[in-house]
Amino acid sequence: MDVMHVFVTPLTLMGVMGGVFGVLLAIASIVFRVHQDERIGLIRAALPGANCGGCGYPGCDGGASGVVTEGAAVNKCSVGGASVAQKIAEIMGVEAGATIPMRAFLKCKGTCEASPRQLIYDGINDCRSAATIPGGSPNACPFGCIGLGTCVSVCNFGALTMGDDGLPKVDVKKCVGCGACVANCPKGIFTLVPATADIIVACNSHWRGPQVKGVCSAGCIGCGICAKVCPAGAVEVINDLAVIDQSKCIKCGKCAQRCPAKCIKTGESYEVIEKTA
Repeated sequence: MDVMHVFVTPLTLMGVMGGVFGVLLAIASIVFRVHQDERIGLIRAALPGANCGGCGYPGCDGGASGVVTEGAAVNKCSVGGASVAQKIAEIMGVEAGATIPMRAFLKCKGTCEASPRQLIYDGINDCRSAATIPGGSPNACPFGCIGLGTCVSVCNFGALTMGDDGLPKVDVKKCVGCGACVANCPKGIFTLVPATADIIVACNSHWRGPQVKGVCSAGCIGCGICAKVCPAGAVEVINDLAVIDQSKCIKCGKCAQRCPAKCIKTGESYEVIEKTA
């Protein structure tokens, strides 16, 4: 009996203590429970589930939470567009506001012909890795595209492909403006522009004319002719690089016609593609 007592008593005490702790944990789970706003779940269900991060949050879960808990704009989902923005606005009880479709644009015309490669890169086939090595970029222009296709690999919508000329190509009909290419380009040569933007400066260099011409025949030389001939005052030269204000641009094309470097691209928008298709 003494032997049984030695084993039964501790086991009984442990069982009682386990039961007490279980009750305490159950009470704590109720008392300290964090109640999630039901609107987060409703918004998450309305989102397309692309998890692209284009809204600035880590995936659709983060985006839904951001709208409810941080007051993020209801029209931040570039993949869902206006229809999703309207659904989220109804859930939040606010106005959706105007949703401007965006698309990616490459600010570079430094093809293998226009900007000859100055070295052969033999390393990890990733632009971000090459950019960390002094002189790792094969392109002579320090502002130009490295050309290893990191942007292509991070695009979840098949909107980017590498061209034979050494530059990535954007399929504007597939691009949803998520911004993955913008976030992952170490040279910062991708930008998001309105889908209807038709005339854009395809250069990222802030060097002056002689320096630019020394490394690329298609680079902006900051001459300012484009700004002078623009009847709408939409073009300005900032830090030796022409910049077009899309809100002022009337798409007359005079800047592109007079640009001596021919670095202003035209006919790039959805609108133009639909007209010429």
